[in-house]
Amino acid sequence: MVGIYPRRADLPRSVFREAIERANSRLWFGGYTSYFVWLEVPGATATLGAKASAGADLRFLLGDPDSPVTTERDRVEATPLTLATRIAMTRAEIDKVDAAIPVRRSHRHIAMSVWVFDDEAIVATHIGAGLGQDSVTLHLRRGQDGGAFDRYVEHFESLWADGKPADPQR
Repeated sequence: MVGIYPRRADLPRSVFREAIERANSRLWFGGYTSYFVWLEVPGATATLGAKASAGADLRFLLGDPDSPVTTERDRVEATPLTLATRIAMTRAEIDKVDAAIPVRRSHRHIAMSVWVFDDEAIVATHIGAGLGQDSVTLHLRRGQDGGAFDRYVEHFESLWADGKPADPQR
């Protein structure tokens, strides 16, 4: 455990940026929208393009904007910037990356987001009616076989395997 934060918004902005910069082989984005990445990580598009071009396993697992689960969560959040809108904005940013990035859709991770960067993970557990930024957030580093880090990686892999491919709008 590197750190625990009462809200994702309390996680220093540098944590995501530095984790993305350090990662060489695996960058998995398992947030329902991952919309904040484009706002909080300067040069995300160029950095992700370079990582993908260098052979990193770069993936985005996003929410399914057409799912009844998404519709219900929008009702609970009651914010004008809907999940479907944030998902569409992330898709538009992914389309700007100068590399093919696999994108899949699922509604199964509505309550927990997992982002994996080589041997680091950031996990946000959504609570109550709050937005993703209000989620309790863990920053983990892999320390042992079968530990918490590996369990969250397995979670992402399971969601990815069950997700529906979403063709980029290129």
